[in-house]
Amino acid sequence: MTSSPHTLIATPSTSTVIEPPRHTLRLRLKPKAPTTGYVDGAWWPRSRDLAAELPALLAVLAIRPGRIERVTYNLTMWEPAARRLTFEGRTVRLEGFRSQHPDTVTVIGQGRQRLTLLVVPPETTPASAHDALMTASQRDNVDSTEALFALSRLTRLAAEHSGAELMEAATQRWEVDGGRAR
Repeated sequence: MTSSPHTLIATPSTSTVIEPPRHTLRLRLKPKAPTTGYVDGAWWPRSRDLAAELPALLAVLAIRPGRIERVTYNLTMWEPAARRLTFEGRTVRLEGFRSQHPDTVTVIGQGRQRLTLLVVPPETTPASAHDALMTASQRDNVDSTEALFALSRLTRLAAEHSGAELMEAATQRWEVDGGRAR
């Protein structure tokens, strides 16, 4: 009998070996094509613990940008993380910035190939998260992260409510896209 392969992650600061979680990764990427829009897809992590969430994400994404060298993220949106993560025997730099959009992470691979992902907050309802994942991963989607979240909210409200709430959500979407309500 053979055992299934395991990816082990060791964080340099603690020398602890972490085994990635065994649940389905909640990720949708745009089809491989010339880059369009602000994001290349969306990711719905289960927590704000970047060190715990990254191993499964990196294992899937390694195909797209090649060997992963760096991950950038917004410092205020994640629990404190080590500056380096050992993944599949290689070191991946984790770089947190206050200036990076709070709802994104960027995975940078060989040759500076990069994927910018919309991060759907872990506490998002499954229906809203699904809407955001599906919309952000559409081939020709060029919406900003703010617009993606507004659209997700608008879609959910349309299914659940009508009238004033729907009009308010539509107005918010309009304002996010650059319009102004009078």
